[in-house]
Amino acid sequence: MDKFVIRGGNPLLGTVRVSGAKNAALPAMAAALLTEEPVILENVPQVRDIETTRKLLSSMGAEVELGYGRAQHRTTICCRNLARPEASYELVKTMRASTLVLGSLVARCGRARVSLPGGCAIGARPIDLHIKGLERLGAHITQEHGYVEANASRLRGAEVVFDKITVTGTEDVLMAATLADGETIMQNCAREPEVADLADLLNKMGANIEGAGTSTIRVKGVSKLNGARHRICPDRIEAGTFILAAALTGGDLNVSGCEPHHLDALLHKLTEVGVKTAHNGDSVRVLGSGDLKASDVVTEEYPGFPTDMQAQYMALATQAEGTSIITENIFENRFMHALELVRMGANIKMEGRRAIVRGKTPLSAAAVLASDLRASASLVLAALVADGETIIDRVYHIDRGYEHIEEKLRGVGAQIRRIGEMLPKKVAAPLVRA
Repeated sequence: MDKFVIRGGNPLLGTVRVSGAKNAALPAMAAALLTEEPVILENVPQVRDIETTRKLLSSMGAEVELGYGRAQHRTTICCRNLARPEASYELVKTMRASTLVLGSLVARCGRARVSLPGGCAIGARPIDLHIKGLERLGAHITQEHGYVEANASRLRGAEVVFDKITVTGTEDVLMAATLADGETIMQNCAREPEVADLADLLNKMGANIEGAGTSTIRVKGVSKLNGARHRICPDRIEAGTFILAAALTGGDLNVSGCEPHHLDALLHKLTEVGVKTAHNGDSVRVLGSGDLKASDVVTEEYPGFPTDMQAQYMALATQAEGTSIITENIFENRFMHALELVRMGANIKMEGRRAIVRGKTPLSAAAVLASDLRASASLVLAALVADGETIIDRVYHIDRGYEHIEEKLRGVGAQIRRIGEMLPKKVAAPLVRA
């Protein structure tokens, strides 16, 4: 099992480029199930969840062609023959986005059998919002033995009101609605950039979607979708992670290839903390002074402060002068990284959905355990400023969502290396063509 070994103390200097967004690429790959024609996706990140989805689509009968060389971040998917519209547990047990194929499959094939989602152990991810939405479109759905089965001769447009905001639920119902008979009006939708990115792809495929990126989406169903070429939007969470790393280490870092307006909540918070940033076109420059001030954070749905940045912000808060209160409103079990940060010397007290972080406390190297994707990132950030050599175990979590993060960090001055079952054997080899 791979580990990271990180020696702290180096500021991050130079330029690091952001990859495509995993959370946009996954629904885009699911959208390819809606058509017989090829869908060409560009800027696809080389991460484990993408490889898992590639295997999943292949198991259904899809042809998935991965690019080589300069086109290594391109993936072509042709779902002409879908012989087995099923997502088995063995294939999706490590990935919570498995439910994204449910709506596409029932819309295209009239039936679907999908394992309940896995992924990080950060809290419940109820699929009931997906089910209610698809049932409103006329699907008959049952659950047994850990699987969801959906059937429909033809979906029909309807009004769908989500009980709570759900990103994957919005995406799932949106994809199904594109092939439904009539108009679908979706209310209380997720407004994340990844939802708008999916709608952009679907419209290129011939769908008729208006309002993506707002709380109300209107979809006029069509009888058939076509192939398309689409570039995946930049990963705002990866960009935010590098931005916080620069702020934490007192570096001077240019984070390029991102969408600065997707980072508004984070950049506003950094202004309160005392970090100077400037953005120009597709890049954000971070000037870390090392003089950080405590500031509270409450995670919210987009455009609020993202839950996927909460763990990384907690690492920053350990080095800020004063007390920061971090409130997690999205997932109920997303403070598991806090105990590992305490092992490194942080002063953190947890009270339900709140974490009280008292800084500024010196961090020291320790052997720590990554519990989920973003927790892994927070431990990497903490290790960058810790005294000594930190060993982070179970970094397969971070490989699910960050493309070669150790190589990118090394390129801007971090002392980080991977040991154990080396990356080329387990991740890079099957993904180098993606």
